[in-house]
Amino acid sequence: QVQLVESGGGVVQPGGSLRLSCTASGLAFSSYAMAWFRQAPGKEREFVARLSRSGAGFLYADPVKGRFTISRDNAKNTVYLQMNSLKPEDTAVYYCAADLSAGSRSPRGYDYWGQGTQVTVSS
Repeated sequence: QVQLVESGGGVVQPGGSLRLSCTASGLAFSSYAMAWFRQAPGKEREFVARLSRSGAGFLYADPVKGRFTISRDNAKNTVYLQMNSLKPEDTAVYYCAADLSAGSRSPRGYDYWGQGTQVTVSS
């Protein structure tokens, strides 16, 4: 069956960096657009970044532009999220998602989801 497994979360001080990974199995990874979403306590799941199947089409949420970078390695079936200059408001559970179509800012339509990894930004 299809599995998306995130890793790399943790506790970091403001201004620090983390790199999240999401490794997929059971699907033709290179056929899927991949995205990261996040959900803070009491809030709706929100879009963070999306990368097209080819790895050439980038889309970022405004709050993370210039700080976060999404990338993928199709040979390793893995998508990454490099997060720099982290802020307390980045604290959330981060989820990766796979979409057989183009992928969008809405969580609706994504075919598969990971279980999430916690990121906490605190001094």
